[in-house]
Amino acid sequence: MPRHSERKYRAVTAVQRHLNRLTRSLPTHTLLETTGRTSGLPRRTPIGGSRVGDSFWLVSEFGERSQYVRNIKANPRVRVRIRGRWHDGTAHLLPDDDAVARLRSLPRMNSAAVRMVGAALLTVRVDLDG
Repeated sequence: MPRHSERKYRAVTAVQRHLNRLTRSLPTHTLLETTGRTSGLPRRTPIGGSRVGDSFWLVSEFGERSQYVRNIKANPRVRVRIRGRWHDGTAHLLPDDDAVARLRSLPRMNSAAVRMVGAALLTVRVDLDG
């Protein structure tokens, strides 16, 4: 990874670490819960995205470097909290999807932030259980 991208990644993740503590506590903020690949403990990450039918779509700004993406690779069973309600599902990483085009269909504020800080965009689809 180029030095500029590495610095950007470190700066953004440091800020996110502090903001995530706050946003996880907001009852209506959308959260993705994965299982820690090493600890086996639940890991909750504030995310932006959109539910379309029985799927929830999001774009990871750092692709496979994102901790939640690494957790999904180890165990794709996840939970998503949408509008205060938890939904079980199975996450799918979609490297062949056009993440930039996907962002255009997702909420504007989050999409703008992902585009601004993103280095290696990756689309994630969560198929929600019935």
